[in-house]
Amino acid sequence: MRGRMQALYAGTRAHTGLSKMEITVLTAVVNAARSPTVAQIGRSLGHPRQVVQRAANRLAASGLIAFADNPEHKRASLILPTDAGRKVKMADHQRAQAVTDALLARIDETEFAAAASQLHAIRLEIENFLREANNE
Repeated sequence: MRGRMQALYAGTRAHTGLSKMEITVLTAVVNAARSPTVAQIGRSLGHPRQVVQRAANRLAASGLIAFADNPEHKRASLILPTDAGRKVKMADHQRAQAVTDALLARIDETEFAAAASQLHAIRLEIENFLREANNE
């Protein structure tokens, strides 16, 4: 399923000119409630900090994100989206939404809602399991 979903949205990412990891990091930064650090993005998405750092450095060099001082940590900079980064992400989101709308027109709404609900429940149980396992 993951591979099919990636293939479904690969065309939308191609328009950005960004790598898969770069668009992943940009999405994490633009959608964050609070400015994240590289380590926080890595932990959240399950990617090594170094991989996230390389993508963040490329995004910063392209002017899509900026690093800012972190008052809570001297060496872990906060990552902020720039206006250009928000525009790239918004355009990517609009292309992805068009693909999603076209796909949903082919899937029964009730069946889709039931599957989404089941996947959400499974995800919560996985998260609970991992949290409990880490506390042992």
